[in-house]
Amino acid sequence: MRRDASPATMRLLSYNIHKGIGGRDRRYDLDRIIAVISHERPDLICLQEVADGIPRAGGGDQVAAFSGAFPDYHPVSQTNHRFRVGSYGNLLLARWKVERSHDVCLRYLNRKKRGAQLVVVSTPTGPLHLINWHLGLHESTRQWQASYLLEHHCYRESCHLPTVIVGDFNDWRNTLARGPFARHGLRQVTEPLQRFRSFPAYLAMSSLDKIFCCPQVEVEQAHVVRSRLARDASDHLPLVLDFRMKHRASRVEGTSQVEPGHKHQEARHA
Repeated sequence: MRRDASPATMRLLSYNIHKGIGGRDRRYDLDRIIAVISHERPDLICLQEVADGIPRAGGGDQVAAFSGAFPDYHPVSQTNHRFRVGSYGNLLLARWKVERSHDVCLRYLNRKKRGAQLVVVSTPTGPLHLINWHLGLHESTRQWQASYLLEHHCYRESCHLPTVIVGDFNDWRNTLARGPFARHGLRQVTEPLQRFRSFPAYLAMSSLDKIFCCPQVEVEQAHVVRSRLARDASDHLPLVLDFRMKHRASRVEGTSQVEPGHKHQEARHA
C-alpha cells in the first residue's frame, strides 16, 4: 500500500502488462493486473502492451476495462501494433487532468511499429511532462528511437517542464543511459541495475523497465514490485516512483497557454 507522504509527493507506476497474460502460467487474467496496480495506489499509471480485441487476451477492450477499474482517472490510449484480429499499445491513466497529449510513432525501417505517448498533466503542484513508451528489440532501433523522440518537436515544446520518461526500454545492456539520455541531461533513476531487475517476472534477471527524469524531478524513492501476485500476473514486474517537482517559475507561467484536450497524432515512418 502507499506509504504516508506529503501532499506534494506523487506516485507513478510503470508496467508492461503482457496483455494480461501471466508470464509463468500463461493464463489470461486482467483482474490480477488491476489488483497489482490498485495495491500500489499510484497517481499516474503508465502501461504497455494493452490489448484490444486479441482473442488470446480475452478478446475485449482493455482500455475500457482499465477505465472502468479506475473511474476517477483520465485515460489516454495509443494503438501501436495491429494483428489480423486485434491490436495492442500503450495506456496512460492520470489522477489529474491531461492538458496536452501527443502520439509519436517510433517505427524504424520495416520493424514492428512502436510508439511513445507524450502528455502534460496538470498536477496539484504544477504541470508534469510525462512520456510512456515501449522500445524495440534491436540495439540500433532503440538508439534511433530514443534520439528521435528526444529531438522531436512535440517533446521539445514541453521539455522545459519537469519531465519523466518511463516504460519498457528493452535496453538490457543499458546503453541508452550514457548515450541519448546523457546528451539531453536526463538521469537514470533505475540504477544500480541489480536493484531494478524486472524481467522475467518469476525470476527477474534483466532491467528492461526503466525510469529517466530531468533535474527538476526530485526522486524520493523508486522500487520494483516483487509481490507473489506481480510475479504471476505478467512477464514483467512493475516499477514504482515516488517523486516531487521543482518548477522554473518563468516557464511555469507560460503553461497557461496550453489548450486543454489537444491531441496531435504523429505518424512518421522512417
